[in-house]
Amino acid sequence: MRRSFDELAKMRKAGRVVAEMHEATRHAIRPGVTTRQLNDVAADVLVKRGARSNFLNYHGFPAVICTSPNDMIVHGIPGDYVLEEGDIISVDCGAIIEGYHGDAAYTAGVGEVSALAQRLIDVTERSMWAGIDQLVIGNRLHEVGRAVQYVAEAAGFSVVREYVGHAIGTAMHESPQVPNYWPGTSGPTLKEGMVFAIEPMINEGTYDTYVLEDGWSVMTQDAKLSAHFEHTIAVTDNGPEVFTI
Repeated sequence: MRRSFDELAKMRKAGRVVAEMHEATRHAIRPGVTTRQLNDVAADVLVKRGARSNFLNYHGFPAVICTSPNDMIVHGIPGDYVLEEGDIISVDCGAIIEGYHGDAAYTAGVGEVSALAQRLIDVTERSMWAGIDQLVIGNRLHEVGRAVQYVAEAAGFSVVREYVGHAIGTAMHESPQVPNYWPGTSGPTLKEGMVFAIEPMINEGTYDTYVLEDGWSVMTQDAKLSAHFEHTIAVTDNGPEVFTI
């Protein structure tokens, strides 16, 4: 769906709130902090900005952010987990302003992390930007996944298949989906006003996954590390415009 000028303006506002949630939670990440405390920090931003959470109560999800440490890929529920030196953690945030959604994630190290963990974080972020660069008028959507996959696999990592990016607007998850790998077809042609959440999830080892008994937390099958980055981006006549930065 193509969004109007007024709709895009509302999505920019939502994106700014998400960016502020990122800044606040990044500042709070350190050894000894619980993931519930990170959720509280993000919730305070939503209240301060008069925004609603698009995560809280989404199919029953009990928090305003997802916190996914180490070998947890996505959808981790904030709680009593205490961050330790050397951990990495994905923080996924969302906000609604005037009925329009923003959605973005980052992965950060806790204190000093291993060289491998830092390289995984760096490659995942770089793969996201390679995908975002494909969001230009006239290009085909699945070129995003081709670009993400190339960066990740060239570094010796793997791309999660079961969980993908998506269009976004008046709902957090809209069609079409955006694979983070080349699915074998080129996908729809990109037009001005389309808005997508691009979110590669890159694993140190295999891309196979499983879900914990809580019904949410997605883990790597081989217990190796995973990283996750995401932004909400509009296709414009000036190239991709990132709303959540």
